[in-house]
Amino acid sequence: MVIKLYKPNTPGTRTRAILDYSDLSKVKPQKALTAPKFKKAGRNNRGVITVRHRGGGHKQKYRIIDFLRNKFDTVGKVATIEYDPNRNTKIALIHYSDGEKRYILCPEGLQIGAEVQSGTENVPIQVGNAMPLSMIPLATEIHNIELNIFQGGKIVRAAGSYATLLAKVGDYVTLRLPSKEVRLVHKNCYATIGRLSNVDAYGVRLGKAGRTRWLGRRPVVRGVVMNPCDHPHGGGEGRSPIGRTKPVTPWGKPALGIKTRSKRKYSDVLIIRRKK
Repeated sequence: MVIKLYKPNTPGTRTRAILDYSDLSKVKPQKALTAPKFKKAGRNNRGVITVRHRGGGHKQKYRIIDFLRNKFDTVGKVATIEYDPNRNTKIALIHYSDGEKRYILCPEGLQIGAEVQSGTENVPIQVGNAMPLSMIPLATEIHNIELNIFQGGKIVRAAGSYATLLAKVGDYVTLRLPSKEVRLVHKNCYATIGRLSNVDAYGVRLGKAGRTRWLGRRPVVRGVVMNPCDHPHGGGEGRSPIGRTKPVTPWGKPALGIKTRSKRKYSDVLIIRRKK
């Protein structure tokens, strides 16, 4: 998938750079593999806004993705490669030999008609196949990695991302994640071979505010242009600095670069090198 540029015929096309979806299958999503997606506009169960700048947007259906890849020792064939509005990578519809259909995250290089499978025996090392980390060769690019056995892939699921298998020692393997963090994962956790598709997703430029609204994002106002009663950065005469040594949120907590990870996280013992 490549970036598509436009001539500057209008202000909205002057800086627009979007993905070219011409290589996707021209089909509707499988009805049995979709679910309704209800908009919450950043509100909790009491109707209070807990996440700002959310609301509106085009109506979407949620695609049920097989993160578990627990269809063991059954060969599946890629029927279509489709767009998913809920993530920035493509998804692939798999038709298994027993008649079942499932969506999986589509890795780079997976073509329509290719065969994929998952399991522990007689599973070839090729793009799209899922197997335990203990069976994957060193220096292999992988994605959709489980953190706990049989709980489904939790990490490395964004477009173009991949982790690299560095070492195998005892019951754990060493992975280098996209954030450059190096950590241990149990050898019986499943992962899928290959890097994820849509590598150019981060080169997209929407070009106009309307496209942002279609995605369900509302306008963001800088705190420095507000009044002091609305934001700690507000107030002052003309264009003023924020008046603090470090930027803060509207509620006075540190912002921009502060670490939010718990200092007593259970998985600290599994992290060899922190992300940069």
